[in-house]
Amino acid sequence: MNRRALLIGIILLVGVFLIYRSFQPPERHATGAAMANVVIPQLSAQAQEGETLFNRSCASCHGKNAAGQDGIAPPLVHKIYEPGHHGDVSFLLAAKNGVRAHHWQFGDMPAVDEITDLELDTIIVYVRELQRANGIN
Repeated sequence: MNRRALLIGIILLVGVFLIYRSFQPPERHATGAAMANVVIPQLSAQAQEGETLFNRSCASCHGKNAAGQDGIAPPLVHKIYEPGHHGDVSFLLAAKNGVRAHHWQFGDMPAVDEITDLELDTIIVYVRELQRANGIN
């Protein structure tokens, strides 16, 4: 009788474990693939300078042309970041102070080291020109 109870207990535990696992989201592995198809406009001189600064300080996470990187960081050329929802100051504060994850599940964004407000203003010009060219106003 004890062996039968033990066997039933093991079967129940395995069943509970399998049911629990079935409700867990599948593990995702970061691919680093671009998350947005970004149309590149003819950039103003200031935006071209912003692109250079973006590539130096932001692209390692947010990807080339701010298209994001799967599993790493979100695209900035995305409706979530339209000026009416995330004004320029939100980009500035996020870069200067870091930001708690709230729209995406990439984790918190750390502050960007060694970047000036003037450089950030120029990067924002670049991002906004990309956004406008991609229908985000």
